[in-house]
Amino acid sequence: MDFSWLLEPQYLGYLWEGFYNTIFLTVASGILGFLLAIAFALAQVVGGVWIRVPVYAFSTVIRGTPLLLQLFFLYNGVGLLLASNDMLYNSFLWPVLSSPFLYATLTFVFSVGAYVGEDLRGAMLSVPKGELEAARAFGFTPWEILWRVWLPRTIQICMPTLSNETILLLKSVPLVSTIALVDLLGAANMIRDTTLIVYPPLLVISVGYVVLAAIMLMGTRWVERQIPGRREAND
Repeated sequence: MDFSWLLEPQYLGYLWEGFYNTIFLTVASGILGFLLAIAFALAQVVGGVWIRVPVYAFSTVIRGTPLLLQLFFLYNGVGLLLASNDMLYNSFLWPVLSSPFLYATLTFVFSVGAYVGEDLRGAMLSVPKGELEAARAFGFTPWEILWRVWLPRTIQICMPTLSNETILLLKSVPLVSTIALVDLLGAANMIRDTTLIVYPPLLVISVGYVVLAAIMLMGTRWVERQIPGRREAND
């Protein structure tokens, strides 16, 4: 196989751009999506009907439709709709509103919020009520109970699931190559179109994805080890 193209600055630039965009989308979408997931979980566990029903409906739509369809809907649908508004098109906001980064990030944030929100909802309901009642007995306010007892125990319960969702998010990022955004797969496609070399670029980015996934797994395992009361595998 021919890997001589790796010595060309142009193709290395494609790979670095794709690597940066992949990391950025994964981290930004993961953090923002997790915050949205907490809000969704709380809305369904302690919220009233007026908030619980819309959140459930939104989560059902997101989890029931393909991620690629959602990406096309936001980028080609909402994006074109905003472009038809002359006021927005000529405003200082247009560089942001026309950026594929915005629509890709929103798509992944909504996806993470819907899927992880359901995971957190189930985990929140699994936290023993006695622990929450003990916190109340110690005089904790509802806010302190949430952030010092309920939410940490929830994360502890569903930590393995969160680890898997992180890897799934990383593997979903290549979909952005369909909306003119260069990730690792997009970089490989650009190299293939220029050099007519097919398999070596795919092998290189495959190694990149495996390395990124391994780093993320090590990170989540480290977080698991920091959680009090964690049981070791050989106990």
